[in-house]
Amino acid sequence: MRFFELITFTVRVRTVAQALAQIEAALDDPKVGGTLVGCWASEIGPLNQIAVLRGYGDEHLRQAERERFLLGGGAFGINEFITDLRIENYTLFPFLEPLNAGPHGPFYELRVYDLVSSGLQPTLDGWSNAIEARTAEQYSPVYAAFYATDGALPRYLHIWPWASLEQRLQVRTQAVADGVWPPENSGPQLRDMCSTIYLPAPFSPLQ
Repeated sequence: MRFFELITFTVRVRTVAQALAQIEAALDDPKVGGTLVGCWASEIGPLNQIAVLRGYGDEHLRQAERERFLLGGGAFGINEFITDLRIENYTLFPFLEPLNAGPHGPFYELRVYDLVSSGLQPTLDGWSNAIEARTAEQYSPVYAAFYATDGALPRYLHIWPWASLEQRLQVRTQAVADGVWPPENSGPQLRDMCSTIYLPAPFSPLQ
């Protein structure tokens, strides 16, 4: 799969657990398209957010599911809880293969970087050269990275699983000290950076 969709729901305070239960039930409907990759609830950063990441074999399948979702109006059965809803389209970096489903977390960091107008190709080049060293055994894996194809452009999303927040700090510090990360020439491409730490829902394929 190369085409992905990230839906971010913001829900009312103290309704996350109820919303997750409804989302799980709704995703079991055979009419729902896409392949569920991960579903998480925010823990550090903007709170009361639920992120649903799905993958698609092609753009037509993604658009068909988008039409079904929007025109049906069901919002995975959580309309009563929603205070904000955002849907974004992403394409997988061409040289990356996402991790398989399984226990890679339990902490998942979703980082979104806004780039300067000419910044996407230099970012891809830098990642292509650096990611093998950054994901070597002594550091940590990346789930995947994707560039956005709608909304405020250019920007990209990268998802990092962590066994603990202590591991996150240690690995990030060591990778910088060893000179394997960040990618070369990445700094001049950046306009803004945002990071949110999520925990997986019980039914999330990524745990």
